[in-house]
Amino acid sequence: MRAGEVWVFSENLDLTLEILSEGRRLADKLQTELSAIILGCNIKEEAEEIAEHNVDKIYFMDNPAFKSLQTEPYLSVFMELAARHTPEIILIGSTKRGRELAARLAARLKAGLVQDAFKFEIDEKGMLIASRIVYGGNGVALITYQAKPQIATVPPRTFEKAKPSDKQADIISLDVKLDEPKTKVVEVKPAEVAKVRIEEARVVICGGRAVAKKEDFKMFEELASILGGHVGVTRPLAEDRKWFSEWVGLSGKKVKPEIYI
Repeated sequence: MRAGEVWVFSENLDLTLEILSEGRRLADKLQTELSAIILGCNIKEEAEEIAEHNVDKIYFMDNPAFKSLQTEPYLSVFMELAARHTPEIILIGSTKRGRELAARLAARLKAGLVQDAFKFEIDEKGMLIASRIVYGGNGVALITYQAKPQIATVPPRTFEKAKPSDKQADIISLDVKLDEPKTKVVEVKPAEVAKVRIEEARVVICGGRAVAKKEDFKMFEELASILGGHVGVTRPLAEDRKWFSEWVGLSGKKVKPEIYI
C-alpha cells in the first residue's frame, strides 16, 4: 500500500523552500508525493515560484482571512485536506503561527507532534523518527510516532533551500469554508522590523547579562553596522529585564551566522 502524501507548510517563503528540500527526501524514501500547502492573501506569485521547486502538488487558497493573527482559518483548511487525503507526514515551519497551528492540528487529529525538530529519518516500518535538542542543548532526543499523520515543526535555517527544477507542480485551488476565529483582536501594535531577519543574518552581535545598561547596545549596533550584521540578545535581557521583545537561543530565535560575537 502506498504511503500518504508528505505535506509542507509555512507562511514564510524562505522557510517553505527550506522544508521542501527535506520533505522531498522523505517523500522519495517513502515513494510517495510531496505537496506544499500555500495559504495567504495575494500569494499567487509565491505559489507559482514554489511550484518550480521539485514539488508534486500545491494546495492553494487565497483569502483575506489569512491576513489575521488567528490560526482558525489555517486549521480549517488543514482539517478539510486531512479528511480528504490522509497525509503521512506534515512538516510546518516553526514560526509563532506555525507552532500554534501544529499544536492545534495535532490535538484535532489526535496525532503526535514534535516541536523544533532538526533531523528526520524513516525506520524499517516506514515511520518517522524526529530528533530535537533537549536539556538546554546538552542532549538530543530521538522521538518516534505511534500513529499517523506524523507532525513536526522545523526551525528556520535547519535545511538548505530546495533548488529549482524542470518539474512544474500541479496547483490545486481550494474552496474551503473557513471557521470564524473564537478570539477577537482588540489592538495591533506594530513592532520595529529589521531589514534583515536575524535568522538570516550572516553576522550576529549578541549581548548578555554582562551588559549593564540598555544604552550600551549602541556600541553593538555600531559594530553590527560596520560588519553588516544584526544585533541579538540572550533570554535574560529580553524576558527578565524587558529590554527587548525577542532573544536568540533554544527557546527564541534560531540563528546560523558565519560570524557570531
